[in-house]
Amino acid sequence: MRKNIPRSLKIHDREKVSPQEPVANRLRDIRTKQGISQAELAVLVGLTRQAIYAIEANQYLPSTHIALRIARALKCRVEDLFTLSSHEEMVEAEFIGGAASWDEPTRVKLSYVGSRILARPMAELGDVLNFVMPADGVILERIKKSSGRKRLHVQVKLLNSPEVIQKGILIAGCDPALFLAGEHVRKVNALAGITNWTMGSANALRALQRGEVHMAGLHLVDMKSGQSNVPYLKRHVSGQEFVGVRFASWVQGLLVHPGNPKHIRSVEDFRQRGLRLVNREMGAGARFLLDTLLQQSGLSGAQLLGYAHEVTSHLEVARLIRDGMADVGIGVEAAARHYGLGFIPLREEQYDLIMRREFLQSHPIMSQFLDTMVSHSFRREIESLGGYTVTEIGKILDW
Repeated sequence: MRKNIPRSLKIHDREKVSPQEPVANRLRDIRTKQGISQAELAVLVGLTRQAIYAIEANQYLPSTHIALRIARALKCRVEDLFTLSSHEEMVEAEFIGGAASWDEPTRVKLSYVGSRILARPMAELGDVLNFVMPADGVILERIKKSSGRKRLHVQVKLLNSPEVIQKGILIAGCDPALFLAGEHVRKVNALAGITNWTMGSANALRALQRGEVHMAGLHLVDMKSGQSNVPYLKRHVSGQEFVGVRFASWVQGLLVHPGNPKHIRSVEDFRQRGLRLVNREMGAGARFLLDTLLQQSGLSGAQLLGYAHEVTSHLEVARLIRDGMADVGIGVEAAARHYGLGFIPLREEQYDLIMRREFLQSHPIMSQFLDTMVSHSFRREIESLGGYTVTEIGKILDW
């Protein structure tokens, strides 16, 4: 392979990085998001793999000619890959989320929501994503609160370019399929980012109303009408200010051990002595369903072992059952399949994404995200997870 590389394109066709002009280099980030290896990029550009490694390590800068070749191969602009930046590019942001340790730098995800810049600790993404998703910045210090401020402000050293951060969409919700949506959007726009902050439906909607996220995912069923989300939205959210988009319909039910050794068929079977429940947090659609079924069965949470054991996602419910920490919980079929559990369906629900109407026009990649949702490849992958129906995906909801 190497003998076919033109001499003019070998590793020496670069400039050494000048310490006086620091360069923000996003080559590795954009390449990996597109699923391209160093060796594959080297072939596309006409370089050695060692040359790609050296460029990504900021040991050398590519010449204009090579930079253009790399940008063409990655379907982006040169300035998306390499920009001049300050060693200490800083931004002031509102701190959102739980307590942070102010004795050491805290990694954060940044979001531009309207006119606000919000910083949330990466640790709140969960144990896995905290280590696999790059941070946008690091909190260096708290800013003394002024009399007019209600929220703590922090000084953040950027680890990502403001342009990339501005193209991010922050979604609050509990559907694990939202993580896949982010990967599909990046196939269209390498700089796009979808971050899913896992939380239950009611809490997600409150976060949207507070202006802390761009979208909120809901699955709250009105027990009188049997309709999902719209009755709840009519009671709590202005239809002039907000709009909904149908994401998918899914089946929610009881997650049990493989083979269902406890012979659980309904909530009525929760009366079994020693049966261990794992519950969702207040405000979650699964918690709302459980409490409704318990009331209909004449049971109370106080009678159930584990009712107070709360977790914040469908996948966490499934994981605890798989690990033998619980016997039953409520969640979606896709979570049961992922962990090899038994599943007893209870009902079908609609999962909808709610946003401010203004974001349809003002957010730089919202239209790309919505187009990706209705794409054939994304719909096919969502259905393959199990328990999802996407016939109405992309449908606009008004109330």
